Amino acid sequence: MDVQQLQQILMDLRFTAGLSDEDQRKLAGISRLQEFSKGTLVFAEGSDHKDLYVVRKGRVEICMSIPARGCLPVQTLEAGDLVGWSSILKQGEMTATVVAVVDTQMVAINADDLRELCEQDHDIGYRIMQRIASALSQRLVASRLQVLDMYGDVNSYNSSQKGTSE
Repeated sequence: MDVQQLQQILMDLRFTAGLSDEDQRKLAGISRLQEFSKGTLVFAEGSDHKDLYVVRKGRVEICMSIPARGCLPVQTLEAGDLVGWSSILKQGEMTATVVAVVDTQMVAINADDLRELCEQDHDIGYRIMQRIASALSQRLVASRLQVLDMYGDVNSYNSSQKGTSE
């Protein structure tokens, strides 16, 4: 797939939509399209992985290893979502396992090349990091909602606690 075709794909994805034509071209130059069949491991928790992904089509599931319980699903990501953010932050190890839930197509961006691009062009670096921060913020909110859901009906919990603190 050539750079121009990848640029068009990037323009249509939520994570990269709205970037300038020049920024899209630069990203396309360090990207490739990658296919994952249903059930395929994209990367494993604790592994050293070099790509950042944006889902184009399909769906992936994020799982986290829990001792004595295995790898439990914590979130599902779909078209336009960012996958593998740990690779861009040079944390060394992936913080979760990601598996394709259905046949999935993702734009893979080499994290080393992306960091280099951001260092060379601080304007695109700022725009990319804004988008990564936004994606991480959305994940944090989703995680908080999951934690609240674990405690059931928050209103009944708050009502039961009201009498104990007065």
